[in-house]
Amino acid sequence: MKNCILISTLFAFLTSCAPKLSTATQTELKTELKEMVKIDQVAASPPKNGNTNYDKEKWKSFKDSVFTVNKNQLEKIYKKYGFLGFDQVGKDGSNDFWLLIQHLDKYPEFQQQVLGSMQKEVKKRNANPENYAFLYDRIKVNAGEKQLFGTQVTYEVKATVSAIPKNGLSDPDHVDALRKEYNLEPLKEYLNAMTEMHFEMNKARYEKIGVTKPNL
Repeated sequence: MKNCILISTLFAFLTSCAPKLSTATQTELKTELKEMVKIDQVAASPPKNGNTNYDKEKWKSFKDSVFTVNKNQLEKIYKKYGFLGFDQVGKDGSNDFWLLIQHLDKYPEFQQQVLGSMQKEVKKRNANPENYAFLYDRIKVNAGEKQLFGTQVTYEVKATVSAIPKNGLSDPDHVDALRKEYNLEPLKEYLNAMTEMHFEMNKARYEKIGVTKPNL
């Protein structure tokens, strides 16, 4: 038991002390992450008409394979370098790393592990606080729990077309103060923006049932 604790402590120490990367390594990581994001974005989006011959089952299998391959590679990167912050791969590279982690819903333990490291980097202003909020909420929602920041939404499709925080909020009285702390706009503004976007994307369907504008 003591050996397990020592190993865990050592791993946490190593991943919390991000090594300084050479320019060549930084460039290599940035390029790798960017290429991974290209495939990730295909898998994370619904298939467009004419772009694939896959049925639902084959498309799901494709998505799972992409996220699994990404997880295996990201885990190697994380074990070696910790959370990739601004000082290692720049803002774009750090955002790419976060985005790839954000989509690993099949691997919540790994997401949670990265979240803990990311929080330390956010406190040092070495990672995007908005991204942290989105990952935090996503992990909570996938676990069936309430959110802290309200970033993950669902829609009252049949009634008002309104975006609402999925699973509700754990601290609704202080949500805007928390959002401000993490550089997020007030929740009302965010939900209205998401409602408008959802309505525009589904405008033809809503007009058929007599809904002519989003309910803000």
